[in-house]
Amino acid sequence: MPSRGYTMTLGFPPFTRAIKWLVIINTAVYLLRLLMIAFAAGTWGTIEALTALTPLAVVHGWIWQLVTYSFVHVGLFHIAFNMLTLWMFGAQLETDWGFNRFLEFYFYCVVCAALVTIAIAYLGTVPGVTFLGISPLTPTVGASGGIFGVMVAFAVLYGNQEFMLFPLPFMIRAKYLVGILILIALAGAFQGLGPGHRGQSVAYFAHLGGALFGYLYVKFLPRQGLTYAFSEHYFGMRNSYYRWKRRRAARKFQVYMRRHGRDVYFDEHGNYRDPDGKKPDGDSKSPPWVN
Repeated sequence: MPSRGYTMTLGFPPFTRAIKWLVIINTAVYLLRLLMIAFAAGTWGTIEALTALTPLAVVHGWIWQLVTYSFVHVGLFHIAFNMLTLWMFGAQLETDWGFNRFLEFYFYCVVCAALVTIAIAYLGTVPGVTFLGISPLTPTVGASGGIFGVMVAFAVLYGNQEFMLFPLPFMIRAKYLVGILILIALAGAFQGLGPGHRGQSVAYFAHLGGALFGYLYVKFLPRQGLTYAFSEHYFGMRNSYYRWKRRRAARKFQVYMRRHGRDVYFDEHGNYRDPDGKKPDGDSKSPPWVN
């Protein structure tokens, strides 16, 4: 396992379970695409329209496209680069985080990249910023949003680990390599805004969106991940609700007992307290009717 210091690696990373399934599924979809283009191009056109990220379709309810677009690739270099990068950078993250948390992180980046793409597409329709040249009808495909999130997470956690830039015979640290790739994506995004490049910047904005939210995930979310954060929030709200019910029941019982000529006492948590300061029946627990 690499450390976060100045290390060098010349070997291949492990082919972990989540990485394996993501590579298999993406490759299978790509091969299916090639076969259908050859023998049933019209059918594939329909499938691609349903699965590619089209902002207008998403805002009209096709929310599955927030995920499905990441499994569609349009060229050999496109899928080869994405899958190789996912393997090289993602295997270490899955080793550290485990299967479930890594998949959570990956699809979090995929969805956030899609949302950034949709926001940019609609920003291009606002008067005064139409120079963006991006339409809500422009489709986006590819896993690059999730891949860039994975690369940024690796650069934050293992920035000083060195890689060989095959076939170039020199080493480069992960943080510099990822920084260069982000600069290339940023340059591509702005280059795509010019005349004659309508829509070409969409994919680059998806890359940058995935990179941004990958960074935010690693830096600011709990170490246990989004699932843990949401579960903690849920249980906190549930416990607050039960405490409120407990206090409410205590107040109603107080009113009831006073109507019958008796005074009962409860603390701020709804627990019964004897007026003389004695614990009921020698036990500090609340009576069974206080739930």
